[in-house]
Amino acid sequence: MSREPGRFALFSALGAVYLFWGSTYLMILFAIETIPPLLMAGSRFLVAGALLFAFDRMRGGRWPTRKEWLGAAITGTLLLGMGNGGATWAEQTVPSGVAALIVSSVPLWMTILDWGRPGGTRPSGTTLGGVLLGTIGLIILIGPMGGEGVPARGVGVVVLLVATLAWAGGSVLARHVALPSSATTTTSTQMVAGGGMLLLAGLLSGEGAALDLESITGRSVAAWGYLVVFGSWVGFSAYVWLLRATTTAIASTHAFVNPVVAVLLGAWFASEPVNARMMFAMGVIVAAVALIVLTRSRRPRRELRTEAGPAEVGLTHACSASELTPLAGKSLLGSHSRNGGAGAIARRPATRQASSKRVDGTPC
Repeated sequence: MSREPGRFALFSALGAVYLFWGSTYLMILFAIETIPPLLMAGSRFLVAGALLFAFDRMRGGRWPTRKEWLGAAITGTLLLGMGNGGATWAEQTVPSGVAALIVSSVPLWMTILDWGRPGGTRPSGTTLGGVLLGTIGLIILIGPMGGEGVPARGVGVVVLLVATLAWAGGSVLARHVALPSSATTTTSTQMVAGGGMLLLAGLLSGEGAALDLESITGRSVAAWGYLVVFGSWVGFSAYVWLLRATTTAIASTHAFVNPVVAVLLGAWFASEPVNARMMFAMGVIVAAVALIVLTRSRRPRRELRTEAGPAEVGLTHACSASELTPLAGKSLLGSHSRNGGAGAIARRPATRQASSKRVDGTPC
């Protein structure tokens, strides 16, 4: 008979996921102060993914097949390249707290995309209510309404919305492509693929010429290291433990706690503006995400498909998205988180190409 986790261990793991994935948006802001955004995100995920892959291989992990590498490359490009990369780029003009709130809407788009695809799943009335409520929250947050404005306009917001759609699309697609049966292997290969794509995009866009190593500050370097170590590895480990030790509903609470953490940290440590309209929109969006996530977590285990939010990751979003997070397919991406957007667990009958355990989520 398995032992129930102690309260201290449970609260410690939840606190780690809340803090490390919720803080990825602030750390991204600090990192891109002196490091070009695409190169920063690309190097972060490439290093984190390569080391995680090496660790997995040392523990006996299986080398992915060619088809699994292709699946990881496609989903990694959508989740981390376009999802977390877009969120990172947008934080040049959009406050980290606002970015976290927009990214937290990923479960809304996942529901819509999963419903609209051929043979898709029709959401329940409660879930549709959550989608409608979340849409209203986004309109309140970024819509052209009178009164006290929210500092989120222009190209940055458009890029963020595209990033959330890319993360949602990658999460839905990851359920239908061949991916490694190990969550660690899937996550690491997606990080490597997404990180490589971001580095290439950064070089092609001229960020390499704009990179000045002598001007990079200690704060940016420390933030980059934080995203790799805490956003990806520590947050990832804590989340995996939660999936095994507690219910999906409890593990998925980070999807609506992380945006609140991001807003508060941005206000305290980066002096980002927070007004009544933004707080009201945050309440509406968080309530909508909670409605969707908790409704899905009450389904029979064979139907579970719960999402997390992009910058971590990673995790990642690990990532970050959660990082991220963002988590997708059998991966645990998400902060970004992110994140730098990330997930929860879903089960279905095993196939020859994938195991029955899958994890879905958003950018850390």
